[in-house]
Amino acid sequence: MPLSLQELSDRIEIDDLLTRYAVGVDRKDWDLWESCFTPDAFIDYRAFGGTSGSVKEVRAWLEKTMAIFPMSQHMTINREVAISGDRARCRSGFYNPMTWPTPDGEPTKLSIDGGYYCDELVRTQDGWKIRRRVEEFSYSTRTMRIFGPAKPETRSPGAR
Repeated sequence: MPLSLQELSDRIEIDDLLTRYAVGVDRKDWDLWESCFTPDAFIDYRAFGGTSGSVKEVRAWLEKTMAIFPMSQHMTINREVAISGDRARCRSGFYNPMTWPTPDGEPTKLSIDGGYYCDELVRTQDGWKIRRRVEEFSYSTRTMRIFGPAKPETRSPGAR
């Protein structure tokens, strides 16, 4: 069934919202980042060892935490959006490569985190905003969860 003009507009606006969020994090533009949320939003980054709380609490944590990463590129991908009037649910994948300094100060350590943002969105006078965001863990080379350290290959006797 074809989408209505309103549905197309909503999807584009939600896509722009998710892009603004990622751009805000990577530019460390915390006003832009904060503009993506309702004032009463709840954010939960604990799946990757982060914090949870209000927009102001999480912003303060992000400002401090992201300062150690000289390079990051947050990408929001594979969006699943369900819109119902002025509310929407969205589950979008994320792929976040980041570097951090080695003990000698060179930004050569690279980590990649991947997972999902599970969002509740609302339409406001200023456009779509995130009211609730919970990260869902998929993998992290930083913590070596899921992939884990390399293990020697084991074969059954006689296997080729």
